[in-house]
Amino acid sequence: MKRLDRPGLTRRRLLALGTAGGVALAGCLSDSDSDSDNRSRPEPESEPEPGNVTATQDGGVATDPAAALDLPVDDSELRRGAGEDSIPAIVDPTFESDWSGLTVEYTDSFSGQQTIEPRLEPDDSVIGVTRDGEARAYPFRVLNWHEIVNDDFGGPLLVTYCPLCRSAVTTERRVDGETTVFGVSGLLYRNALVMYDEATDSLWSQLAARAIQGPMTGESLDLERTTITTWEAWQADHPETVVLRPPPDSSTVVGDNATRNYNRNPYDGYGESSRTGLAGDFDGDRLDAKAEVIGIASNGVARAYPATTLETEGIVEDSVGGLPVVVTTTADGTPVAWVREVDGEVLSFSGDGDHLSAGGSRWRRTTGVAVDGPYGGQQLAQANAISPHFWFAWLDIHPDSGLYAGNG
Repeated sequence: MKRLDRPGLTRRRLLALGTAGGVALAGCLSDSDSDSDNRSRPEPESEPEPGNVTATQDGGVATDPAAALDLPVDDSELRRGAGEDSIPAIVDPTFESDWSGLTVEYTDSFSGQQTIEPRLEPDDSVIGVTRDGEARAYPFRVLNWHEIVNDDFGGPLLVTYCPLCRSAVTTERRVDGETTVFGVSGLLYRNALVMYDEATDSLWSQLAARAIQGPMTGESLDLERTTITTWEAWQADHPETVVLRPPPDSSTVVGDNATRNYNRNPYDGYGESSRTGLAGDFDGDRLDAKAEVIGIASNGVARAYPATTLETEGIVEDSVGGLPVVVTTTADGTPVAWVREVDGEVLSFSGDGDHLSAGGSRWRRTTGVAVDGPYGGQQLAQANAISPHFWFAWLDIHPDSGLYAGNG
């Protein structure tokens, strides 16, 4: 189903003529170990008073994704990486228990029409979402090619992924209270995915979850919890989960024939290269540009925690902008961050295998859910608004961020 042109498209198409063209990596791309239980506490610092965010029965997201932005963003700050909808967002997703029986025909620019049977491997990365006791997984194998999934899962849901930043953000799919469809604009803001919404034709920064141009400028999308893990680990935690199947089973903004080679990663080698986004420039010296970090921003204070440091230290208890947090890794090394204030009490956490231990309860590292004890059934609020992603991308949106350097 071809999406009709909307008012405002001409502005963006004209912008494309004045910005970088012919770029292979778009916003993002077009195609035609040791788990120590040592607890570490950073030195205290002067920060604002604590906020009011605590754990709730169903968890939630505690923090804002981005620092204050100068809005609306000027056209000169946007980079053109691809044509609008040349990275076709998924609008009618299909889910099954696995990818069995899946056959995809796609056209390769060199080899012509090809037929494949895409594989979903146990160690493939997925975005996991739970709602009303049900679970869904959105594989990077699909998101690398489509970047946006417009879903209906316990209400309108927007699942997004920017391969250039390796950032995942999940929100409600509503603008001004109304359900709408989001697509890939082909533009980048500070190296990250820029989306449009069909209802108002506003432009939205994925990393900020905020409108940066158009009628909705300054408005934010309501954040949902975002879990990054492997397909195998997600299945273990959620045996009844279903998983997104790629086109042609799912349809996109340009129809169900927008298929790709889902056995290939179009960003293969990018993570190990020196290139950062489209600009390719990074002059920081505190950490490698593509080091994986998990970032927390609260009350005007931002801090990033490198995955390698967390793997060494095991558990870090900290306060960011007055928000008490515990930051650690899961069994597969994925960084996670939780608010450690529950029912008005700040808890002290230690490690217990796949769980954290605090307040007489064990809490799953992967989900923040208490599995026993006095807090059984409660879920910690998620302290990070954005999934773990590249250090350069965090700095792009939080230029004054602190960096947790470890306790040694």
